[in-house]
Amino acid sequence: MYPNQRLWPDSHQFWQDKCVVVTGGAGFLGSYVVEKLHERGARRVVVPRSRVYDLRQREAIRQLLHDARPDIVIHMAARVGGIGANRDHPAEFFYDNLMMGVQLLHESWQFGVKKFVTIGTVCAYPKHTPVPFKEDDLWNGYPEETNAPYGLAKKMLLVQGEAYRQQYGFNSIFLLPVNLYGPRDNFDLETSHVIPALIRKCIEATERGDDEIIVWGDGSPTREFIYAADAAEGILLATERYNDPDPVNIGSSYEISIRDLVTLIADLTGFRGRIVWDTTKPNGQPRRKLDVSRAWERFGFRAETTFTDGLRATIEWYRAHREPVAAMRAVGEAH
Repeated sequence: MYPNQRLWPDSHQFWQDKCVVVTGGAGFLGSYVVEKLHERGARRVVVPRSRVYDLRQREAIRQLLHDARPDIVIHMAARVGGIGANRDHPAEFFYDNLMMGVQLLHESWQFGVKKFVTIGTVCAYPKHTPVPFKEDDLWNGYPEETNAPYGLAKKMLLVQGEAYRQQYGFNSIFLLPVNLYGPRDNFDLETSHVIPALIRKCIEATERGDDEIIVWGDGSPTREFIYAADAAEGILLATERYNDPDPVNIGSSYEISIRDLVTLIADLTGFRGRIVWDTTKPNGQPRRKLDVSRAWERFGFRAETTFTDGLRATIEWYRAHREPVAAMRAVGEAH
């Protein structure tokens, strides 16, 4: 039995009488959260669209809260991308993510929302955090430079949530998912993360008969990945069961080097050509692996999908849903 299991509510009962706003609910991770909410019997799930509610604008946020009247807000709307996108648009990554989150949390408190769930990012951790990353190390240094504006904008919401809890008793929690992957991911080579970018590169190179693919960096960094459906389950368990100020990692605890990742994806997609490492491009953070014990201890979450199974499902989904073969470009991948 988990330490607090007797105190945890029944998942279906928890959502029966609640209205929940899921910002970013039409996005990659958000789609899994919304799907699982419906599976749990949630009757009122509101997914605001940016064309109707620009969450960077206070009046739009106020209109959303007035229209939906939510009991719970799960905030996962974000401007995201790989190293290349972060390097080219650091101001936008900082401004858009900060303004969306800070104003939404403030207005939610003023409106009387009962619980606010902030989805942060592993990019908030210092560049040289001891591995595995423990939540208590969040403030022990500056984030990796290529995505620091994004990581710091998200980390400010942790500060804000703690301040509003201390002064107003506002129930705000902060979750830190590691790198995500899975079906429905973004496979645009300009903006995608490492796994979808590599899957697309390998499949398209095989179809064209190319004898090589180009990958950024030298392959030495390591990353931990979590299947999006598993991450969504962790988010909902935390929403149901967790009410403390301490940030919590959401991960799989499986670490793999980018070099081994490329080899594995090439094998699973059937690419037999050479892998060329463009060492003029940045590696990103040297290592990422989370300590996920707090999520298990506080609300009983553990990822269930094995990495190979998750990759196979992602590759199958892309083959079934992809656009026609496009021109290849070497892009920033390891977020």
